[in-house]
Amino acid sequence: MPTLVLPFPVIDPVLISVGPFAVRWYALAYIAGILLGWLYARALIRTQQYWDGKAPLTVLDYDDFIVWVTLGIILGGRIGYVLFYNFPHFIANPMEMLEVWKGGMSFHGGFLGCVLAVVLFGWKRNISIGSLGDLTCAAGPIGIFLGRLANFINSELWGRPAPDVPWSMVFPNGGPIPRHPSQLYEAAMEGALLFVLLYIAIRMGALRRPGLIIGLFAMFYAVLRSCGEFFREPDAQLGFLWGGMTMGMVLSVPLFLAGVGFAVVAMRKPARTA
Repeated sequence: MPTLVLPFPVIDPVLISVGPFAVRWYALAYIAGILLGWLYARALIRTQQYWDGKAPLTVLDYDDFIVWVTLGIILGGRIGYVLFYNFPHFIANPMEMLEVWKGGMSFHGGFLGCVLAVVLFGWKRNISIGSLGDLTCAAGPIGIFLGRLANFINSELWGRPAPDVPWSMVFPNGGPIPRHPSQLYEAAMEGALLFVLLYIAIRMGALRRPGLIIGLFAMFYAVLRSCGEFFREPDAQLGFLWGGMTMGMVLSVPLFLAGVGFAVVAMRKPARTA
């Protein structure tokens, strides 16, 4: 065991409890992520220089959309986890599918839920589906960042053994072996770094090409998530898949290819002008 191992900061996963009701950090991360992402998207809509004129949707449109995307994130994330990560267990214990407060959300499922919400709301309001998706993807890293921090607080999704890494940690439910704090790695890459990369693209005019931010988000996330998977312990019920890949890596392949498709189509179309 290394001489330097960071102590795991044990934080109660339950922030506040009153009788049978409890407010958990995990749920709070989703609420804060959606709220902050909504405020950020509103700011982008109001900044006309990013669109070379007025945005193709209004702040009030996005205010109404936030309910749709919230349902997409929660339902898609949970359904994706059930299908991709532990389907046999949930078939045997169907009532546990509803126990979202215990954790178990799939990013890739949540992303598909967001896509469905964007498409349905765009058709209903007759607004640009590409631009609506761009705004949602631009705000997405905020929720990802907070969600990974919540994973860390819950002592879940911890990393692979790292006995020689001085910043490794012994997680309460991860055995006695020091491990990578992979949740923090992913928060930094999939959250903070991805947010900065997309913001730079926005400053360079990406919102003038509907669908480009969607493509960049999908490509960058797929790459960053795959990098993080090299440090993250695979789910026990799945282990390693083909060629040492994890489920997160496998699901990131079609996500990356879809991102390439969105980016190519967006770049082939002329940029919107005032």
